[in-house]
Amino acid sequence: MGESLVETVKQALRSVRDPVGGRDLVEAGLIQGLTARDGLVQFAIAVPRERAREMEPLRLAAEKAAAAVPGVLSVTAVLTSHREPQGPRPGGAGRAGPAAPPPAHGHAPRAPHTPAGQGAMLLPEVRRIVAVASGKGGVGKSTTAVNLAVALATQGLSVGLLDADIYGPSLPQMLGTQEKPRTENQRILPLQRWGLKAMSIGFLVDAETPMIWRGPMVMGALEQLMGQVAWGALDVMVVDMPPGTGDAQLTMSQRVPLAGAVIVSTPQDVALLDARRGVRMFEKVNVPVLGLIENMSSWCCPNCGHRADVFGHGGARAEAAKLGVEFLGELPLKLEIRELADAGTPIVAARPESEEAADYRRIAARLWDKLQGAPAAKGPRIVVE
Repeated sequence: MGESLVETVKQALRSVRDPVGGRDLVEAGLIQGLTARDGLVQFAIAVPRERAREMEPLRLAAEKAAAAVPGVLSVTAVLTSHREPQGPRPGGAGRAGPAAPPPAHGHAPRAPHTPAGQGAMLLPEVRRIVAVASGKGGVGKSTTAVNLAVALATQGLSVGLLDADIYGPSLPQMLGTQEKPRTENQRILPLQRWGLKAMSIGFLVDAETPMIWRGPMVMGALEQLMGQVAWGALDVMVVDMPPGTGDAQLTMSQRVPLAGAVIVSTPQDVALLDARRGVRMFEKVNVPVLGLIENMSSWCCPNCGHRADVFGHGGARAEAAKLGVEFLGELPLKLEIRELADAGTPIVAARPESEEAADYRRIAARLWDKLQGAPAAKGPRIVVE
């Protein structure tokens, strides 16, 4: 089905012509990375860097042509630019230079207006958007993001949860569902679980499908999860970011009005070094860092209750003070948190009476208080028991 749909979409794209060269997009070799899975179509259009802005109508026409193909649920096309080779090309033709990412408009602090050539800001109906990030993988960031989102939802807020990790989506596992989203009026309907509206690329592709995409395709997929999903009006959206400081982080800072970022780290020095990079990255793109969370702060033996600081203790608190950001709290390394996360039942929902659930609710309450400090109409307030 995937291969035949790719060919059908490719034929549809032959109806779109480059007004300068006169050839269709396929004949001109401008279509790159065309994929079609479960009705989700992605491709890039390679254009000279100096023509990137004027090619926007062509990109829209290509999206429209692909969307008209039977079986296509949604389409994302992105422009990717390349550097022209130095000097004249024999016969006025030749091979394009190596692919390069589009101009990075967002490396400087983000201005209130939308960066040139990037279109309107996405998610206009969401009052607060919070990125939960980490400098490195393996620190429990996704578990933290899911439980914070559930904690916010249990207090009467309308909450969205977006899995921005295109290469390694974990939301389907952590929310306990492999359900495929439905579409309505050419928009994808988010799945509803544990009081959340949730979306992940993992809901749209097979669980074992590797996402072998270049940077522009990743950015296009992320924009689709934000712009082509019917999120509706939300009090807050929690975004589970991929680890590191790459394309997804820049896309989020450029395309949505982030209210702030939360950095998750374990106490040991190597994790704190990467957390420091994460803080500095968000500062460079003018996104406020709302605070640091120390995850796996201590280990509790499930048999005797003995506590051990496996990764050290207090490192994130000290780092937060050094960086001048708030320390939001500690979360333990506990078997039950991991088991419930693997089972798709976040501990805040499955064991609301537990001390660990109370820890998540406490951090969520402080987070909402900080978000309320941003300019917007006053909304519901979280009350911690």
